[in-house]
Amino acid sequence: MLLQHRPTRPRAAVLVLHGGQATSHRPARPWQLAALRMNPVARAVSAALPPEDVLIARVRYRVRGWNDDRADPARDTLRALDDLAELTGPLPTVLLGHSMGGRAALRAAGHPQVHGVVALAPWWPPGEPVDQTAGRHIVALHGDHDHVTSPTETADCVRRARGTAAQAGMAVIGGGNHAMLRRHAFWHRTAAALVAHLLDPGGTPDPLPEECYGTGDFPVL
Repeated sequence: MLLQHRPTRPRAAVLVLHGGQATSHRPARPWQLAALRMNPVARAVSAALPPEDVLIARVRYRVRGWNDDRADPARDTLRALDDLAELTGPLPTVLLGHSMGGRAALRAAGHPQVHGVVALAPWWPPGEPVDQTAGRHIVALHGDHDHVTSPTETADCVRRARGTAAQAGMAVIGGGNHAMLRRHAFWHRTAAALVAHLLDPGGTPDPLPEECYGTGDFPVL
């Protein structure tokens, strides 16, 4: 866990998880593109949250790849959550992950610290487990021009999670691509607003329409 902002007495936390590769045992480094891609997202989230209340940190992966059943980034995320609990005690925590980081966030959702998951263009292949989402809030944003991960597979995972999660929803970003470069301001603003809403649902409105949590097709924003 790499701390970015630590209030004296935090009331909540956000852990940021970047993307990676399906298979790689090479060391993960903060200057790699997948990690750098989350910098503006993390800044937007930080600006949307009260600095005196919310701790913000990143998960540092040991290696770049998911690596089949090893699921290395998920293991690293669980370790970061354990470290967070040891550092601060119990805190409602939102996991904010992009691509492979979205998969790691979903896998780690069952950790006692986790309140919700915000997944950006997540890599949620068919059959990805969802039992661990019980009682959690799961929200995904996926661009309809994503040619790296599948918005259709994300939608299927969200629908399966509805039987377990406290709430599961999804919005499709029209024209959005996997790197979140197209309509980047909308990606950043919406992700930050979702995190703020999950941490303070009574004080911060949900930026997504109700249809995102309905039983029909997910809306294109």
